[in-house]
Amino acid sequence: MKLFRHETRQASEESRRLYALFELFHTLADFGAATLFIMGSIMFFSEQWVTFGTWLFLIGSFLFALKPSLRLWCEIRLYRMHNYDELADRGQE
Repeated sequence: MKLFRHETRQASEESRRLYALFELFHTLADFGAATLFIMGSIMFFSEQWVTFGTWLFLIGSFLFALKPSLRLWCEIRLYRMHNYDELADRGQE
C-alpha cells in the first residue's frame, strides 16, 4: 500500500474517521492562517500596530507550515494502519 492513495483513506471505518479528523485540522489551520494574515495586513496600516501585525504574520506562517506536516502525518498513520503484515515482519527482524 502506498502513501497518498485514495484507497488508503477509504479502507476502513477507522481510516475514514482518521482522515476526516485530519482534514478538519487542515481546514482549521487554513482558516487560522488566513485570519491572522488578514489581521496582520490591516494592522500594517497603523504604525502603532506594525509589530503586532508582524507577529500575526509569523504565527500565520507557522500555521501554513503545519498543513503539509498534518497531511504527511495523516498519510503515514493511514499507511501503518493497513500494513499490519509488513509491520509485523519488521518487528521480527
